[in-house]
Amino acid sequence: MNRVFGKKKAPKAPPPSLTDASAGLGTRTNHLDTKIATLDKELKVYKDKLRTIKSPAAKKNIQKRAMDVLKRKRMYEGQRDQLMGQQFNIDQAAFGIESAKATVDSVAAMKSANVQLKQAIQKDLKIDDVDDLADDMAELMEEMNEINEAMGRNFSTPDDINLDDLDAELDMLEDEFEEEEVGESTPSYLQESLPANPTGTPQNVGEDEPALAGL
Repeated sequence: MNRVFGKKKAPKAPPPSLTDASAGLGTRTNHLDTKIATLDKELKVYKDKLRTIKSPAAKKNIQKRAMDVLKRKRMYEGQRDQLMGQQFNIDQAAFGIESAKATVDSVAAMKSANVQLKQAIQKDLKIDDVDDLADDMAELMEEMNEINEAMGRNFSTPDDINLDDLDAELDMLEDEFEEEEVGESTPSYLQESLPANPTGTPQNVGEDEPALAGL
């Protein structure tokens, strides 16, 4: 049967996520950094030997070894730069996907809010009702202002008083003040009853009682 219809292929494993791919590249990059650090130490040793060695042959041999180490270091550095570039692209792709998802969610939320706002305006916030309410409020405020003005009006104050009336009133008040100053020296009830220059003896003095003249 397998020869006729062929063997059924096994399902492929799902591709790694961008997060896993980035983590794998980061691990490989760290491994290369470790190798490069080891080669740097080795080059430091060769550098110190080249300062002290005097034999031309030995110096040439050390330079050859140092050159091999430097070539490997350059190779690892190139590989590391490639991996870092791949990781950067993967991280950028992941960021783009996350941004796209966030944008989709934002658009969906805005659409839902738009529908709810339209329903609220059409059902509960009709433009005509709002205009009528605003007009009613304006009329009520105008009526309240008229009522306040009427309540604050002073009905006891006449409006037909002029400057002549004021001058006459002030002259009359001045005369009243002068009369009051004169009356304060002698009470009014004594001014009419007492004579201007009292003389003589009292009329009711009896014959048996001697008159006290001169008192």
